[in-house]
Amino acid sequence: EVQLVESGGGLVQAGGSLRLSCVAAGFNYDDYIIGWFRQAPGKEREAVASFSRGDGRTYYADAVKGRFTLASANAGNTSYLQMNSLKPEDTAVYYCAADYFLAPARWGTGSILPNYWGRGTQVTVSS
Repeated sequence: EVQLVESGGGLVQAGGSLRLSCVAAGFNYDDYIIGWFRQAPGKEREAVASFSRGDGRTYYADAVKGRFTLASANAGNTSYLQMNSLKPEDTAVYYCAADYFLAPARWGTGSILPNYWGRGTQVTVSS
């Protein structure tokens, strides 16, 4: 059974940084795609970033390009979302997600969602 467990959320002032972690377990092989979605109150869930452990391809939403970086540590199956220059509009529940086949470029379309999800971690950015 695939499990994704997030950590690292919290409260930070605008302009600050946070690093989210996602520990993945239960995958049959390592070439899966992992990333993050977020959902703010009253808004639809949106893809933030994704990374293919197989070929290194990435996806970043326009709203976070240049500020957020997704990295995956092969050892321990832990992935990280480094969030810098945070803005109040980044406030949301952030969900780690993963899939064996959904390519990073497709994460932002919203037409197909990854199969596996964590429970989410709250990120609050104060102005």
